[in-house]
Amino acid sequence: MTKQITLLLLLLMTPCLMTAQKRELSQARTYVKSGKYGEAESLVTTLLKDSANRHNKRVWLALFDVVHQQYNQGNEKLYLKQKQDTAVFFRNARRLVTVGETLDSLAPEYRQRHATLLDVIRGNVFNGGIYFVRKAKWDEAYDFMETYIDCSRQPLFSEFDYSSTDQRLSEAAYWATYAGYKMNDAVKTLRHRKQALNDSLHGDFTLQFMAEARRWLKDEELYVATLQEGFRRYPLFPYFFPRLIDAYTEKGWHERALAVADSALAVNDSNQLFLFAKSSALLRLERYKECIHYCNLLIAHNDSLAEPYFNAGTAYLNMAERLDARKEKTQKKTAFQNARFYMEHYRELAPEAQDKWAPVLYRIYLNLNLGKQFDEIDRLLNK
Repeated sequence: MTKQITLLLLLLMTPCLMTAQKRELSQARTYVKSGKYGEAESLVTTLLKDSANRHNKRVWLALFDVVHQQYNQGNEKLYLKQKQDTAVFFRNARRLVTVGETLDSLAPEYRQRHATLLDVIRGNVFNGGIYFVRKAKWDEAYDFMETYIDCSRQPLFSEFDYSSTDQRLSEAAYWATYAGYKMNDAVKTLRHRKQALNDSLHGDFTLQFMAEARRWLKDEELYVATLQEGFRRYPLFPYFFPRLIDAYTEKGWHERALAVADSALAVNDSNQLFLFAKSSALLRLERYKECIHYCNLLIAHNDSLAEPYFNAGTAYLNMAERLDARKEKTQKKTAFQNARFYMEHYRELAPEAQDKWAPVLYRIYLNLNLGKQFDEIDRLLNK
């Protein structure tokens, strides 16, 4: 009996609700005709808060019309070069597309008309994304570019086949990737990576942002794989090479580090970073004579660089300590003297790096029996 009464009440209320809805939609249209777009939108959005109206195409059509009129008003001001809120203009373009997509799922009979209209307006969704990138409003920039990209998957725009015809999709994906990176959001940075890599102008930065996102996620395997791809495709881009060398060095993969340095030198055989990386890999592989050779090449290019002196000094020290004091006394002393030459130069160029040069000079002066120099270093170390 209670259920029957409830049903009867609902049946009695429905005509009242429909009448109220018609009245508010009529009022909204009146507001639109008089240019009171804010009031019109407020009425329609209030209707949509009621779950009973969320699938009502008449309400969504009203919202579409309201937003369209606001967009047209902004467009007209742009054409006439009148002052207006540019951000609001672009937001209306995006809102019109998203409302149109929702409406399409409820009333596909309007698809042809709305798709033709929105295909033109969609360009301003892209432009809006660029606008918010320039304003460093990364969350909005991301949302705009994602809306632009998503149009290629929406039934509303199926006749345009954006996936095949839109040359700006990959650029939009790049800007979405960039915005995600600027927000330190790994998921958003990686979401459109495949399309972004098709943007020939920004492939290097896309891979950099991808690598950083992998690092944020602590995905070491994919981080290194991305560095490898980045270096393979863009060996001279400054981001990939040093980080790939560091990743291999941390894992003790010195042969791989050396191979990467050789690949880089094949592209540019005078690059100081590449030469230094090779000398460091050779030092870790205990190939001391080769290490010294590349250090000397570096010093010949630029004798103000400190680190090549440290590598060469360390190589000579290690060579000296391996030589037999009885059978190879002369060679041992010469090696220590060479180590002293390079390490003292390193000290001059990097006086703040005492933790590196002081212990090495201590061993060198001790073995060369240089009392005065040894005492000075001993005092420094004891401090």
